[in-house]
Amino acid sequence: MRLFVTGAAGFIGSNYVRHVLETTDDAITVFDALTYAGNWASLADLEDNPRFSFVHGDICDRAAVEAALPGHQAVVHFAAESHVDRSITDPDAFIRTNCDGTNILCDVAGRAEVERFLHISTDEVYGSIDEGSFTEEDSLAPRSPYSASKAGSDLIALSHYTTHGLPVIVTRSSNNYGPYQFPEKLIPLFTSNLLDGIKVPVYGDGKNVRDWCHVADNCTGVDLVLRKGQVGEIYNIGAGNEFTNLELTSALLELTGSDESMITWVEDRLGHDRRYSIDISKVTALGWAQQHSFEDGLADTVRWYTDNRSWWEPLKARL
Repeated sequence: MRLFVTGAAGFIGSNYVRHVLETTDDAITVFDALTYAGNWASLADLEDNPRFSFVHGDICDRAAVEAALPGHQAVVHFAAESHVDRSITDPDAFIRTNCDGTNILCDVAGRAEVERFLHISTDEVYGSIDEGSFTEEDSLAPRSPYSASKAGSDLIALSHYTTHGLPVIVTRSSNNYGPYQFPEKLIPLFTSNLLDGIKVPVYGDGKNVRDWCHVADNCTGVDLVLRKGQVGEIYNIGAGNEFTNLELTSALLELTGSDESMITWVEDRLGHDRRYSIDISKVTALGWAQQHSFEDGLADTVRWYTDNRSWWEPLKARL
């Protein structure tokens, strides 16, 4: 099978490409605009793989998508603007890429008669929940420009299924962590700061809760849904590793040999969701299970950033 993978110079996409090349005989075309969070260095070691090719292109550029997408059997759509803080200060870019870009990609994919179209989304589209966990049937209640743009992109993709028969499947993943994550996100930001003796900013009271899934586990779930998921359906992918931001910060302090004097308390983010939690019964029924414990996965992640300064230092210098 030939896969057209958008946004795969980013964090989850680059890990997904490695997973597919290591576990299948599929060929992959990466289509990426190489914006600030898209880093060629995350893929450079794959350049000589005969099953890997790269096209520099923007999903909002219809002509570029029309030139590159036909001839592929499946689309895996990671490309997105994805940082909540940036969406608060620059929402236009999020609507353009996440909504307009998704619509163009769906339209071109439908005309190319792809066999599968996997749209990658986030648990943030559900909004905050005090108790229990969201199922795929729950209503969407996004509370940031980022999550609203992702909810919109979900609905756009699913409308192409209902209206035009595009074989869309959607995954909604919890927070991911692991190698190749852009250093504006919490774990790589805090890890790199602490490695350099720089204090880390904790929002509000530090009690906002997130579920952390290792990126390799998410990628196995994404690939399973691509191949075995039911068209027109949504699948949550999470790990049940719910921690407050302060608990996570404390773990990173310990792993880097730091102490609580390295915390700087900052004003809470606007509209900061208190807790995310998703029910993963549907994806586990397909046969998925996480393979990385959070304790081991986090330690491995800190080691990766410790050993790969050459990857993240140039990126962080631009923040």
